[in-house]
Amino acid sequence: MKKLSLLISSGLLFCMSISGQVNTDSLSLVSEISKDQLKLGKLQNQLEQQVSSKRMASEKAQNSAHKNSSAADKLSDDPNNKKLARKAKNKAGDAKRDSRDARNEAENLDKLNKDIRHLENRIADNEVKLYKQIRDGMNKRTATDTIPY
Repeated sequence: MKKLSLLISSGLLFCMSISGQVNTDSLSLVSEISKDQLKLGKLQNQLEQQVSSKRMASEKAQNSAHKNSSAADKLSDDPNNKKLARKAKNKAGDAKRDSRDARNEAENLDKLNKDIRHLENRIADNEVKLYKQIRDGMNKRTATDTIPY
């Protein structure tokens, strides 16, 4: 997708320069498309790291919840044991913190995916605008460049 967009933008810029119909609107669109493609590439590079972070946070939260459960089970066997009560309380705090971290990582990944989709849509919209400008410029040029007999 990224290579195709870059190829299309380059091709359109090449066609514009050949036709002599380079105007500031078209150049600004090409510039905006290029900037957005660069941002998109950076976000896509972050995607794998975010997926990994989310997976690790989720596994850590599950592990903490399991440890909390087993600490609570041990405490239920001997409810008057202060040492077990303290351990169960600490494990519960760990599980709470790790589950919050996992939710935050999931939200960060969702936001990253949303940003990627937004940039892809904006690039596609700008490419359509650029194509229309080039097509309209070519139509105007051919209509005015005809030689009357």
